Amino acid sequence: MFGNSKGDTADTNNRDSSPAQEAERSTVAHSAAPAASETNSSISSGLSIIGKIVGQGKLGIFGHVEGEVHASIVQIGDGAHVEGDIVAEELTIGGRVKGTIRANRVKLNSTAVVEGDILHRSLVVEENARFEGASRRLEDVVDTSSRVKTNRQQPQAGSIDGNGKANGAPGGLNL
Repeated sequence: MFGNSKGDTADTNNRDSSPAQEAERSTVAHSAAPAASETNSSISSGLSIIGKIVGQGKLGIFGHVEGEVHASIVQIGDGAHVEGDIVAEELTIGGRVKGTIRANRVKLNSTAVVEGDILHRSLVVEENARFEGASRRLEDVVDTSSRVKTNRQQPQAGSIDGNGKANGAPGGLNL
């Protein structure tokens, strides 16, 4: 009953494959470039950032952020502090957040302290987590079919004449 059956012999043969077969499997498995959702970024515990953070993939916050945060997967670690709105497909909070949260899946760990509203499709609150605000379930809080877009300014075309004056650049440029 627990011994090898006729179907198990083929499986055993696959485990003892040649180096060429292993290389072929490895090439097939790793031939595509890593997807943007596999990108990992982090803000360490000794770092404070003021401004808007926009990215794709996973973002780990272990320091202090003052501003908006937009990423696919956001993890706010124990001792981290975020003051601002957060938009993510998946959000796990272990630190402090003050602001509005918009995420499809939200998890408040036992060490989480949240002040603000949570708009979510799925919400998990562990014992001892603190949450002060309103919770509202929505079917599609964050559109998962679209990627997070960055609002980068395009370079302005312009030139500088011989007098150090800007031509064509808004607001002028004095050197």
